[in-house]
Amino acid sequence: MRSPGNKILILSSTALILYVLDQWSKYVIRTTPDLQRLTLIDGWLSFNFTKNPGMALGITWADTWIISLVAIAATFAIIYYISRTLKEANTGYLLCMGLIIGGALGNITDRIFMARIMGYGSWLDGHVVDFIHFTLEIGSYRVFPYIFNVADMGISIAIISLLLFGKWILPHDKPKEKSEENGSAKKDTASGATQTVSSGNTPDSAETTKAAGSGDPAISASKAASNTPVDSGSLAATASASASSTAFDPSAASNPADTSADRPADSAENEDTKRPGTENGQTDRKTGDGV
Repeated sequence: MRSPGNKILILSSTALILYVLDQWSKYVIRTTPDLQRLTLIDGWLSFNFTKNPGMALGITWADTWIISLVAIAATFAIIYYISRTLKEANTGYLLCMGLIIGGALGNITDRIFMARIMGYGSWLDGHVVDFIHFTLEIGSYRVFPYIFNVADMGISIAIISLLLFGKWILPHDKPKEKSEENGSAKKDTASGATQTVSSGNTPDSAETTKAAGSGDPAISASKAASNTPVDSGSLAATASASASSTAFDPSAASNPADTSADRPADSAENEDTKRPGTENGQTDRKTGDGV
């Protein structure tokens, strides 16, 4: 992508070259009578000096000064359009617009100054100098009956090029709405990622924290059991202590598996409680067996 300075250089250089060629050729034709009626290629091309008070192709719809003002306003509008599209402009587009600007300025110079130079009017009353004439005829039909100049040639080449190759030459603006939506989506994604990183908790850790602080004994016991190595001796002691406790444990009542696990310890404790008694003299017999 070219820098704005290089783009302006291409545009202005193209316009300046065409402007100089146009004004030089008009000066030569005006000041050289031998060239004002000259056949270059018989039946094809000749010089035919004329002064055009109207617009392109000799169209006259108002006074010359009004047409001159309209031409000046149109040129400024084109320059403004170029300035708005300069960022996306490519070389082909800059060359075409340079030809249009150079040609327009060349004809505007004639409209502003030519009447004063040739002595037939005031400012803005000037007629555009035309002299290039295609004389080709097919039968009695003239192929191109209009007389034009170098400025008109540059403008015509630019317009035809834009029509034929506009798909590749004309700059294409990116849709603003789509770019704004993409920008907001990226901003939301970035803010969401920042919030997740700053929170420092993953879904699993948040769930673990919630479970640990919920105050539910069953959940706390299951979490502790899953994270603590199992000792068979301590497990039996814990079961015995829980069985002899008089407190009501809702989790034990609601979990059949935990109840069944506590029953062997409970029955063992009841047996030990009965043995110290004097029923049927079994204690002395057991003691004797032990000796």
